[in-house]
Amino acid sequence: MKKLLGLVFLMLILVAGTELTSPKLQSNNTLEGTWELIGFNNYDGAGGVKSLPATDGYRQIKMYYNGKVMWTRYVPTDSIEWFGYGSYTATDSTLTERLEYMSSSMRKIANKNMEWTMELVFDGNTYSQIFIDEEGNRINSENYKRID
Repeated sequence: MKKLLGLVFLMLILVAGTELTSPKLQSNNTLEGTWELIGFNNYDGAGGVKSLPATDGYRQIKMYYNGKVMWTRYVPTDSIEWFGYGSYTATDSTLTERLEYMSSSMRKIANKNMEWTMELVFDGNTYSQIFIDEEGNRINSENYKRID
């Protein structure tokens, strides 16, 4: 009986020790993770920028994992669904998302190839995806913070 209790006690210590020594690893040098929109920037073309926070109740979440992206948006004053799923690639300065599946509201405004290439400004726990016009000028951005 003492051996059995000793074995059970040893197993509990090993399990507890494993939990303490192997926390979830979070890498802050990659887009992989879950992000929440915190605000927007609007660029005026003359170097000026106006920052706007997300409105109360507005939530937009993006998840990047294993080359895939999924996002959803909730606007309490809007009954229209907004979501999308697809693949992504990122470099030091660009983010490209190609949607394979999306809400009907998103499909109505999607471009022909359902691909968006944006300027990427990444800082570990925050990032901005900046939309650029045909002449290379910044139009606006979505700004995110890491939540997982």
